[in-house]
This record gives sequence, structure tokens and C-alpha cells, in this order.
Amino acid sequence: MSERSFQGIGVSRGIRRGKVCLFQHGTKPDAERKIQPREADAETDRFNRAAERAVREVEELIAKTAGKLKEEELSVIRGQKTILSDPAYCPEIRKLIREELLKPEKAVSQVTEKYAAIFENMQNSYMRERAADVRDAGNRLLGILTGADRSGLAAIDYPVILVADDLSPSDTVQMNRDFILAFATERGGKTSHTSIFAKSLRIPAVVGLTGILEAVSDGEEMILDGSEGICIAAPRPDTVAEYERKGEEERKKEELYLRSAQQDARTSDGKRIVVAANIGSYADAAGSSREGAEAVGLFRTEQVYLSRQSSPGEEIQFQEYKKIAECYSPREVIVRTLDIGGDKNVKYLGIASEANPFLGYRAIRLCLDRKELFQTQLRAILRASRYGKLAIMFPMIADYEELAAAKAMLEEAEEQLAKEGIPFDDRIKTGMMIEVPSAALMADVLAKEVDFFSVGTNDLVQYSLAVDRGNKQVSYLYDYCHPAVARLIRQTSEAAHANHIPIGMCGSMAGDPLAVPLLIGLGLDELSMASDSIAQVKYEIGRLAFESCRNLAETAVNCKSAREVRNLLLDFRSGVIRS
Repeated sequence: MSERSFQGIGVSRGIRRGKVCLFQHGTKPDAERKIQPREADAETDRFNRAAERAVREVEELIAKTAGKLKEEELSVIRGQKTILSDPAYCPEIRKLIREELLKPEKAVSQVTEKYAAIFENMQNSYMRERAADVRDAGNRLLGILTGADRSGLAAIDYPVILVADDLSPSDTVQMNRDFILAFATERGGKTSHTSIFAKSLRIPAVVGLTGILEAVSDGEEMILDGSEGICIAAPRPDTVAEYERKGEEERKKEELYLRSAQQDARTSDGKRIVVAANIGSYADAAGSSREGAEAVGLFRTEQVYLSRQSSPGEEIQFQEYKKIAECYSPREVIVRTLDIGGDKNVKYLGIASEANPFLGYRAIRLCLDRKELFQTQLRAILRASRYGKLAIMFPMIADYEELAAAKAMLEEAEEQLAKEGIPFDDRIKTGMMIEVPSAALMADVLAKEVDFFSVGTNDLVQYSLAVDRGNKQVSYLYDYCHPAVARLIRQTSEAAHANHIPIGMCGSMAGDPLAVPLLIGLGLDELSMASDSIAQVKYEIGRLAFESCRNLAETAVNCKSAREVRNLLLDFRSGVIRS
């Protein structure tokens, strides 16, 4: 066949060439035959046994991979268990078996697609991707019920580019990674399971390739470019030569990045920038330390809550925080207090549904209302502080009164521990996130009350530009290069330095090489990011001159649009205006 190109979404960079391996779940049920009324009890029992076995399998998978996977990946697997334990999912399947006399296989398929469709129609991109959790649970149940071969990707024993409709957590964690050159999937976006695992495993991947399963053949040669989001089937010799050249250039770049990873990040004229990691678990901490992180700029403690069926007590939290403090000691770990709400809900906390949860009952607002919940976490963090260099950071602070209330709660926790004779670091640093525009505008006042600032661009951009980034109709307006955002960051930075405190950033902007010179020019002292971005960002910092970055920032804040700022950054990156 002739050469064909397919454009998707590049989610994990890298160029690979290899043979296509088409992968599909082979668990399609018999859609026609219904059961007899007398069979209903037996078929319901058969489904119940399958559901119990499915839960056991997921629990075994979680236990097997707990020490190997990062928290984000583990939470993906736990999502399958959440579906299987949902109070509506399995009961609805049983109802179809008993009342509609559907075979269990058919009932599972029908209910699974119903719930997957509900998620897929949600506006929030993160919630849309959760449809894969539902289908993963359904495929596991179908595999058990039909007795299908579920060896899946574990059976692949030769190098391939894997082409699939989608890849479930169960697929990816059980595959032999030595033989998977790259992923290409029809479904998925930047927050899909395939994207999460591909980036973590450093496997090039392109998702959102509509129709590719029908357009390519098993064993056909393919080139995949994860940076550009392109797949090329049956490439011509000249195309192969072009991508071999690109691949060689990419390998040389990766070698340069890796050499920078374990060095302190400094601009060419000596400006020191701390490059830190965003983490959610001990596995994240250990992995990011190996990647060259100089500190933890954001420890998302909500992962400790999201991974459980009931609220974790003080001792459970203490042990989690202690492990991470010891892992990074003597380097600093900034622990963000519970940021639940918005797109991160926890059923056992009983948070009521809201019309606009991002503007509602979340983060510090929830913690100040549920004082026992907050106090338990603060005590656990303080207890762990004696085992390393921990700092406490409050999220979603909108004004002075919220900050004062949070600090008062911390002081109360310190007094309790002191009375009980429980040791902790009594000089622990306290900071806050700048993610609400009012906080940025009041930064000169707030800077006098804390030891550091950290800018959370994901929310700051959303609130500043009045854009729901999960809404496809307006998501094009969501751009952290907007000059209004740059002005808010500059104002916050100036307030921090005027009060002699450092300012960092832990939003996704911090890990974007294009934005790094702007952030340095705006006065950021620390950039915290996903661990797979650390090496490249350190390399980029070493190529920059601080004075040039300051001049760039001054120009950027006077631009008229996000597009103008992006063009400015692209010109700077290509060397057009770099001095």
C-alpha cells in the first residue's frame, strides 16, 4: 500500500519506526439470546461471582504495582475498582439480568456503555477521560464471564508499535515494556490513561487518531512521531530517511538534557533557578529525585484521600508524609494542604453537587469549614516535619482573612502537639498559592504574612480569563501566555521580592520550555513541574541570559494578546531577538 499519514495528538515525545501490532479487546458478548426466567437466579449468581473476582483481580493488581507506579498511574487503576464498587453500576446490571432477562454479558455491555457515554458527554476534559475507567471495568467483567484469553499485551514478545482503539490501565501495566516501541490509539486526549502511562514510561505516543484501526494492517511498517502527533504508515524510502535524521537529532538533544539533569540550574550569567517536581506519592518522589529534581515544589496531598474509601486518619497521613520527607531530605518538600473540590471530589466527604464547583466549596474553603479534617492533616504534616525539610502551603487563598484563619489553625495544631510532647519542626515555613486573581492583586499585603508564594497557573489562568478549560467551546481562550496573566505574575513577583520572600510556580506553565524565559524574566525563583520535564527545562535555563529574559518579560507584559506573546516567545526561542 502507498504511504498514508494520520494526524492526532502527540502526548509523549519521541520518534519510533516499527511494525504495527493491532490490539483489540476480544470480549464481545452474544447480543441476541436472552435467558429464561428460571435461569435468572443462576445467571445473577454467575455475574456476582464474576464481579467479586474482578474486584479481587484489581486489588491484586494494585498490590502488585504499588511500589512500581506513580500515584497518578495507581489512581487510574483504582478508578476501575471504584466503578466496580459503585452503588449504581453493578446493581443496574443485576436488574437487567432479572427483569429484562438479559445474559450477564449483554447486561454488562449495555450498562458499561451507558455510563461511559455519560462521562464522555461531560464538559470537563478530565471527567470525559474517566469513561475509560468504566470500559476497563466492563472489559474485565466480560473477560471473566466469557472465559476469553486475557493475556493481552503480556503475550507480545517482539518490538512493535501498538495500534489500538484505547488502552486500559490493565493493558498497560501488564505489558512487556521491552517490546512496545510506541502507542497509537483512536481514542484519548492529553489526560487519557494512555497519555499518563506513556509519559511516565517515556514511550512515544499519539492519541486521537480517528479511524486508524481500519486504515492500517497488522505487520505493516509505521513511523510514529510523538512530538508532532503524526503517524505514517508504509513510509516511502525518502520519508524513512527524513525521520531517521530527525530521530538522530532528537537522540542528541535527549543526551544534552540528561547531562543537565543532575546539575544545579543556572542561567548563562549565573542566575540560580530551583527546578523542582510536582508529586502525589512516595513513588513520585523517588522517581522525580532520580530525574534531577532539586526539591518538591508541590506535594498534592489529596491523592492520599482520593485513593481511599474513607478519610485517612492522622497516623496514615503521618506515615505517608514521613516517607516523602525522608526521601528528599535535606531538600525541601512543599506540602500543599488538601485541595478537594472542583474536578476532584471524594464521595465519603459528602460534598454536595454544585453548579460551578471551581468557584465553590473547595480547597481552603472546605478545610476552614471542616476544622477536624483540616486539623488532622496539619498535625500529620507537623509530625512528619522532623524527618526532613517540609514546608506547608495553603491553596485557593483569596484574601487576608482566609490566610489568617489557616495560619491560626496551624498554630492551634502546633500548640496541641507541644502540649502532648510530640516533636515537630517549630520553624516550619508557611506559604500560599497564588491562583485567585484577588490574591495576586493583594500580594503586597499577603507577602508580609508568609514565607513564600507559589503561583498555580492552571487556576490563575482560568479565573483571570473567565474560561472553563474543560469546555470545548471556549477552551481556545485558555492560554497562560496571555499578557494579563504575565502582569499578575509580575505584580506578585515584585511584591514577594520587596518583602524578601521567594516565589515559585507549580502550574503546567512552569514545565513548558517555551515559557521558561518569560517566567525567569518575570522574577520566578523556582519552577516546579512533572518530573519528565525537569531535564529539558534545566538544559534550557543554562542557555538563557537573565538580562535577556528580563527584557523579554518587559516586552511581553506590554503585548496586546496571547498570540502576540506566543509569537514573541517563538522568536526569542529561535534566536531572533536573543541577545
